[in-house]
Amino acid sequence: MQNNDYSGMLIVSKPAGITSFKLVSIIKKTLNVKKAGHCGTLDPLASGLMLILVGKATKMQDSFMKQDKVYLASIKLGMKTDSGDLAGKIISESAYNHVTENQIRSVCKSFEGEIEQTPPMFSALKVKGKKLYEFARQGITVERKKRKITVHSIEVLDIKENIINIRVSCSSGTYIRTLAEDIGTKLGTDAVLNSLVREKIGIYSLNESVKCSSDGTDKNVLIERLIRI
Repeated sequence: MQNNDYSGMLIVSKPAGITSFKLVSIIKKTLNVKKAGHCGTLDPLASGLMLILVGKATKMQDSFMKQDKVYLASIKLGMKTDSGDLAGKIISESAYNHVTENQIRSVCKSFEGEIEQTPPMFSALKVKGKKLYEFARQGITVERKKRKITVHSIEVLDIKENIINIRVSCSSGTYIRTLAEDIGTKLGTDAVLNSLVREKIGIYSLNESVKCSSDGTDKNVLIERLIRI
């Protein structure tokens, strides 16, 4: 079957439970195009906004990769996993009842501005030509260089027992799992990313996205929502 020549960008909503690669594959198959690619991955457990380029528009991927992001994140205190989120194995647990609401708000505020982050082992960042998560799955820890990122703002939305809900506006390259762990460390306890939703990428917002599922999306809807760029 001959491939279609659709070209442009789709603003889509990835459901939790599938990989970014799987979502791209679903769209590629649905539209029957030769090329498709995303402009920034989301972890399997995360949901929310993704920009998918199809056809000749994939050549413009770099121009969309470095845009600021906004995330809705839930942090769980008292637990640490090897992956930094609930998909990983629990490696430690600690008390959190000493942490106050004022401390949480103060610590979150302290991460605003330009900071340094160490990329997590469970990430797609390449070291020596190999993705870090490939090392991690083999039980190998690789030395990673700290990287400068910018957190424009952290808004504390809600605090219930050991769950902190925040909205983070940040630069491209920010790992929210690492931010969650670092917030926990500064509070004197363990912390893990409980859930994550990406709400914005640059000027693009989740509320204008096409909802996708692991079963696929209607082809006509995708064609109708394809933005020519």
